[in-house]
Amino acid sequence: MKLLTSRIKSMLITFILLSATALGAVAYVKEPAKATGDRLERFKNSPQWEDGKFRNELDQTQGSLWEMITATFTNNAKHTAPTESLPIVERKKSEFDTPPESGLRTTWLGHSTVLIEIDNYKVLTDPVWSERASPFSFLGPKRFHEPPLSLNELPSIDAVVISHDHFDHLDEATIKALKNYIPKFVVPLGIGAHLEEWGVDGSRIVELDWWEDIKLGELTLTATPARHFSGRSLVNINLNETLWSGWSIAGPKHNVYYSGDTAMFPGFSEIGERLGPFDLTMIELGAYNALWPDVHIGPEQALQAHKIVRGKVMMPVHWATFDLAMHNWTEPVERLMNANKDAQTTIVFPKPGESFDPTNPPSMVKWWPELPWQNAEEAPLVSTGLDSEVAQLENKEVFEGGE
Repeated sequence: MKLLTSRIKSMLITFILLSATALGAVAYVKEPAKATGDRLERFKNSPQWEDGKFRNELDQTQGSLWEMITATFTNNAKHTAPTESLPIVERKKSEFDTPPESGLRTTWLGHSTVLIEIDNYKVLTDPVWSERASPFSFLGPKRFHEPPLSLNELPSIDAVVISHDHFDHLDEATIKALKNYIPKFVVPLGIGAHLEEWGVDGSRIVELDWWEDIKLGELTLTATPARHFSGRSLVNINLNETLWSGWSIAGPKHNVYYSGDTAMFPGFSEIGERLGPFDLTMIELGAYNALWPDVHIGPEQALQAHKIVRGKVMMPVHWATFDLAMHNWTEPVERLMNANKDAQTTIVFPKPGESFDPTNPPSMVKWWPELPWQNAEEAPLVSTGLDSEVAQLENKEVFEGGE
C-alpha cells in the first residue's frame, strides 16, 4: 500500500509537470521571475514573440486534460522505474585534468546533463543535481541513480547552456550551487530573469534568440529552434513566457548538437544545413506519449532528426534518470535500436557517468535489463502537422546523414 501511494503521488506530480499543454503551465507554488524592462522589450523584437508569448514554428496540439488524467491513473506499466541499482560510473574531478587526445569527449551525467569537452573548452548542458525533478523536495519524479559526479568534483566549466525552464532542465538548487563558479550561463530569452532571482550576476548571463550566437574565445554557442514550451507556474499560468531552444556547440575542429526538448518539426533541416554536419548529436529520447505528440519527439523521430541535422554519431539523452511518462523506462532505447536495426547509424548508449570519444565511438554495450516494451506499431508517436514536410525530407540525400 505504501508503494502504491508513493506511485500515485509520483504519477500525479508527473502528470502536472508534463501536461502543461492542457493545464497551461508547469506546477509551482510561487510566482517565478518575470521579464521586465529591457528584457521584455527585447522579446518584442523576436520573430518567436506574438501576443505576449513565445510560439512554435508549428502550433502545438492542446491535449485533453481528462484523457491525460485517465491515462495517468489507469496506466498499468510495471517498469516505469528500475527496481535495482543502475551501473553508474562514479567520476572524480582529476579524471578530467587531461584533455581528450582527439579534442572531443562527452560524459553523460544522466537525463539531459552532459559534460562536453570540445577543443579545450568544457560545456555543461542542463545541469540537474537535485534528487527530484520537481519544485518539491518530498514529491515528484525521483532520480533513478545518484549523480555520477558530485558538484564538489565538477571540473572548471567554461559555460553552462540551458535549453528551457522546466524542472528537469533548470534546477534552482543546482544553479545556486554553481552561480559563483560558472563564467557564462548561456540561455534562451527570458531565462535570465530566473537566474538573476537565484543570485546569478547579470554579467554572467547571456540570453539568445533562435539563430543568435555567442563566441567564447574559439567556441561558438548557437541557440537553435525547437518545438516545445515553457513555464514554471500553474498559479500564474505563465505558459511560454520564456523561450526554449536546442544548441549547436562548435569549436575550431569539432561540432556537436544538443536538441533540448522538442517534438519533430521541419526546422531540423535548416539546423543541419546552417550549422551541420555534427560529430555528435544529443537528442532527447524519453517521456513521450501519443497524448503529447508535439512536446517530445520519441525514439523513431529522434533517429530521423539525427539524420536530418547531418549527425555522425548519436547519443540519446532524456532517459534513464526520471520517471516522466507512462512507458517502461527501457522502452526508449529498445525502440531506438529497433528503428536502427539496419545499423546504418552509429548510436552510443553510455552508462550514467561514462565518457566516450565521438570521433572513435565504442561498441554497443547493452547495460540495461531485459524488460517488456511496446514497439512503434503498438504505441505509435508521430508529431502533428508534419506529413508533407517529413516526406519531403525523407527524399533528400541529406536524410541519410553524413556530409
